[in-house]
This record gives sequence, C-alpha cells and structure tokens, in this order.
Amino acid sequence: MTLVIDGHPFAYEMENLCRLFFPHGGIRTVREESGDGDQIYTGAERRADGILLSVRARLGASERGRKKLLPAGTEDRELERCMAVELWGMLADLSGVRPAWGVVTGVRPLKLFGRIARKRGEAGAAAYFREKLLVSPEKAELARMTWRNQRSLLAQARPDGFSLYVSIPFCPTRCAYCSFVSSSVEKAARLIPGYVELLCREIRRTGEITGGLGLKLQSVYFGGGTPTVLSADQRAEVIRTVRQSFDFTFCREFTVEAGRPDTVTIAKLAAMRVGGVTRISINPQTLNDDVLREIGRRHTTAQTLSAFALARRHGFGNINMDLIAGLPKDTPESFRNTIAGVTALSPESITVHTLALKRAARLNREGGSPGPQGAEAAGEMIAFADGALQERGYRPYYLYRQSRMLGNQENTGWAKPGFENLYNVFIMEECQSILACGAGAVTKLRDPGSDRIERIFNFKYPYEYISRFAEMMNRKDRVTEFYGTAGG
Repeated sequence: MTLVIDGHPFAYEMENLCRLFFPHGGIRTVREESGDGDQIYTGAERRADGILLSVRARLGASERGRKKLLPAGTEDRELERCMAVELWGMLADLSGVRPAWGVVTGVRPLKLFGRIARKRGEAGAAAYFREKLLVSPEKAELARMTWRNQRSLLAQARPDGFSLYVSIPFCPTRCAYCSFVSSSVEKAARLIPGYVELLCREIRRTGEITGGLGLKLQSVYFGGGTPTVLSADQRAEVIRTVRQSFDFTFCREFTVEAGRPDTVTIAKLAAMRVGGVTRISINPQTLNDDVLREIGRRHTTAQTLSAFALARRHGFGNINMDLIAGLPKDTPESFRNTIAGVTALSPESITVHTLALKRAARLNREGGSPGPQGAEAAGEMIAFADGALQERGYRPYYLYRQSRMLGNQENTGWAKPGFENLYNVFIMEECQSILACGAGAVTKLRDPGSDRIERIFNFKYPYEYISRFAEMMNRKDRVTEFYGTAGG
C-alpha cells in the first residue's frame, strides 16, 4: 500500500494510523500520487480562506474521501490532530473497524492524558480523549482510572533518584510470540558463566558512578529473558553484587521476574529471599495447556500452581502474574477460565498483556496472523479481564501500548492497593533515570530539571556483550557527563 504525504510534516503519525487498520501489510510513503495499486492520500493545502485538509483512499474497488477547512492560523499540533481524525474516520468507514484508542497511537497514552489533565482537569482530559481523539468511552475511563491511581506513585520519584534494571537475556525456550533479545539456554548455556562474571563487573561500575553522583536507588528490577534460568549460586552472586554496589537506604522494592514456572525451585527462591528480593513475577501467560504447547512454553498449568504455592510457602507476599490475551488456540471462554484460576490464587498484582505480533516473532514469520476474528476475540478478552479484576479489588496502575497489538488494545498492570510496582510506573512514564546493566539493556537518563532524555545502549546479544565488553563499559562515562550538564 502507498501512503501519500502532501504539504504537511505528519508522515509518522499518518503512517501509524494506517497501521491500525492494516497491521500486517507493508506501507510505502511517497510525496506524489500515482495511478497504481492501493493508495491513501493525505494533504494540506494553504489557501486564502484557510488550510484545506484532504484525505482519500483507493482500496481495491472501494474509494472514499473527506475534506475539512481549518482557520489559517491553526497550530501544527491541532492541524495534525484534525488530519488524524479525518483519516481515522475515512478508514473506519471503509473497513467497518473502529479502533478503541481512536487516533491515539503512542506507547504511553497516560503521558498524553496527564498533560491534558494539567490544563483541563481529570474529567476534561477524559472528555478530550472521547471527543477530540475518538477514544472509546471504555478506554477513556481506563485511562482516567489508571492515571488517578498512579499519581501518588509518580510523586515518589525523587529528583535525585534512579532505578536499576538488570538484564538476564536467557530463556528455557523461545516463545512463538517473543521478539525480545533473548537466547534459549539450550543454545547459549556455555555463555552464561562468562556473562554472569561480566554482568557483575558492570553492576559494580554502575554503583561507583551513581555513588559518585549522589544518586539514590529507589527500585531494582531483574528482567529478561527469564532470570530464574540462572542457577541458585549464579543468581545469588548477581544479587549479592547489587547489594554490595548500591546503597539501599531509599530503595522501596526489589523485583525479580521468576518468569517460567518450570524454572522456580526451592534453592532459587531461597537465594532470592536471602538477597532481599521483595517481589517476584510468576508468568503463566495462560492456564490452558493446549495454548502453552502452541506457543512453545514447556511448562504446564499444574507447574504454575505448584510454583505459586512454593513461593508462598517460602515467604513471598508480593507476587505478580502475567497473562496474554489473544494467544493462538485461546478462546474468550478459556481466557475467562484463566482469569478465574489466577484470581483464585489471589496474587498481589496481575498484568494483562495483549498479543503483539512483532516482525521478529516466530508466530508472525510462520504466517500466524489471527485476522479480524482474532482481534475481536482479544478485545472481548481484555474487556472481560478489566471488569473481572475490578470486581476482585484490583486497580489499574500502569498502562502502555505496542505496535501490531491485536485489535489495537493495550497492556495494563492491575494491583491490589499498596502492591503497585514503582519500577513499572517510573519506566513507562519516564519520570526518572533508569540505569541498565546486561545484554540488550538500555540506560535511559532523564534530566531532573527538564524533560530531556538520553539513551545509552548496551550491545544486544550475550556473545556481543562478552566480546565487546570493554567498549561497552566506556559508554558508562556518559552517565557522569549527562548529570554534569543536567539542568543546563
């Protein structure tokens, strides 16, 4: 499909909107119309009587178009919104699909909600989402609730605070939907000892830098991959290094993704308890064994229940569980059974993701696109989860979106009051620096005196991280340089 951009600078947003309606096809952006193939035109013509917005589409045998005249002095932000509304409306009429988030295409809709709320108030922001951005009443209300619940968490972000992320990019197997930088243990086991040794060196260096800058650690998050693929001794070594390298006086939480239930053992739980881990995540994704087999996870529902009970017996009173709506072979009925089974365990938090079919995922490469019916089913699953979790006392506290999500839905973190995860809020809302260690990790530095953000990328793959470690460590000096210019 060809997208024509004529007389305006909004190519990025218009392309993202087109992807809402055509998530699996290629989109080529050009500056001039042609007479061949499917084509969507977006244009802005500045005339004596104002700015004329035009959108039109030629899709197979169907053609449609819309126009809107705006005052000559219309600011670019409003011009972009109006063009997006016209394009969205035209494509919705053509396709019969009305994406629930309207013209909101960004990863962080709550940042937008908050910016509007500071000017118009909470109710005004919700109304703006519905009326000006075409967000459905249900999603506008979800945004409002989530924003309200996370405000007290955002207030805990210190100007001199930071969070630490530690990457363990190894998994027992690679899930069919996964596009993260992770390696199966079967293929990368020989790299793990060397990786752990260098990771500890990077952690110590990061601790030296933050200590020298007087930064205060507020949260720690071990992610992956599946951090529990490390042996109990390896895990204990990494946790001990973190403890020795940072001052924990101001640290509010220490999360480790236990991830796959089949990697949870007594020895690993004990290592985490001794190391002061306060929160773990046991992620079944589904309680349907047929779905688990389809997506390449080698654990069962029984192992999920066993791992959860084991963690409880070993004193973990703050457990999160991740679920995914829209997985292959899952149905709204079996997803409801998963919600019932997980809420019966009463974990302190539940994160409900929507399946996103990234290009690098095996499911996408093998032609696993679920089509319109899959998108409709995912929407039904998400709607059920939202209602069921609220009924059971969970509150939404963070929310984000990804490209190529089924049905243009979202990922939402739900928690019992008092069990919200600060790290999730801090990283999603970009309110403080995240110092990251390990392969594939990205340090995100935020100037406490402004909105300026700078990223420092570690090498993606474990073999690259190991072979180019010295080169990567030199990049750490940029943290000190950044804070030396912060506020300037």
